[in-house]
Amino acid sequence: MSKAFTKETDEEEADLEQPEPLPPGVKNYITPAGFARLRDELLQLRRVDRPKVVETISWAASNGDRSENGDYIYGKKRLREIDRRIRFLGKRLEIAEVVDPAQQKNRDKVFFGATVTYANEAGEEKTIRIVGVDEADIDRDEVSWISPIARALLKAEEGDTVEVRTPTGPEAIEVVKIEYSDG
Repeated sequence: MSKAFTKETDEEEADLEQPEPLPPGVKNYITPAGFARLRDELLQLRRVDRPKVVETISWAASNGDRSENGDYIYGKKRLREIDRRIRFLGKRLEIAEVVDPAQQKNRDKVFFGATVTYANEAGEEKTIRIVGVDEADIDRDEVSWISPIARALLKAEEGDTVEVRTPTGPEAIEVVKIEYSDG
């Protein structure tokens, strides 16, 4: 395989896999648990995953012809992915501002780290937790503090009705319950 073709593919993949940068002027707030998860992932990549891949690449390189050596080619690709993730995590952790929701003094309003139960116009209740950009996970009902729903809820109190902009148009939701936990 020609090096010209593999180089183009590598550059295309690098462009596609770059994580979204934070919007300009936005701080990288993160909960203590989210910070710990990112730090643990960084340590796992540096101490375990990267050394294993480097060992595999070294072994594959010692086998001779690298141009058609699948272990070598895949290993180099995997190493680039790991190094890219290590750089990303390092930068994000450097600029992270850890905010502990358990230390929130004003628990009557929605702020970063709050777990909010709200009801939509149909009366259906949903509970979400407002967390940092890098720890948001919709499967765990955690939304980024810069998401439309979180921005609409910020500074609201129980009983308040706020308007959320959705793809189908504005929707009114009522804040039912606000909680702050240690996680």
